[in-house]
Amino acid sequence: MERKDHWENVYQTKQLLEVSWFEPIPETSVKIIEELGLSTDAAIIDIGGGDSLLADHLLALGYTNISVLDISSAAIERAKFRLGPKAVLIKWIVSDMLLFNGTEKFDVWHDRATFHFLTDPQDQQLYLYTVNKNLKDDGYLVLGTFSVKGPEKCSNLPVQQYSELTLTRLFSRYFKKINCFIKDHTTPFQTLQQFIFCVFQKNQ
Repeated sequence: MERKDHWENVYQTKQLLEVSWFEPIPETSVKIIEELGLSTDAAIIDIGGGDSLLADHLLALGYTNISVLDISSAAIERAKFRLGPKAVLIKWIVSDMLLFNGTEKFDVWHDRATFHFLTDPQDQQLYLYTVNKNLKDDGYLVLGTFSVKGPEKCSNLPVQQYSELTLTRLFSRYFKKINCFIKDHTTPFQTLQQFIFCVFQKNQ
């Protein structure tokens, strides 16, 4: 409840341009998903994506099976309002991702928002288990998280920083690494946050 209360407060008190993670065009995430070469009816879930514009851009590209999960109902409601009539084309899920047990298996689990907030090793392992449980056998994990040169805090919370090596080791139990790269994100305040993006595929 403490985690949920924090994020409900954030989305009830801050607008899009007042949060550091906002990006008007999620170019990196869209490019990665497109390069996977999946059909437009592939099942894609955006974790912590309540007020992200990724769903908007995926819809515009013709993807038809998009789910958005966020712990904050306020974030989800804001996204629905922004999308207007198109909101019915998205499956909206209010849930803590560590407790998520979906009714369908996904082709793509995308997360640019949540993983670095899991500083407890037990939560990190639970996340790993949850991703594996909810992905199809040949599914992809697209993960964007803070690099070793990234912020030490975000939204007044401590975060975990990662290298390609630490991410690969952590996820190797269930996933093989396809690619990792560093990407700088310019915040609405014109500061830089360094992310590492990795694409993993579930082990057969």
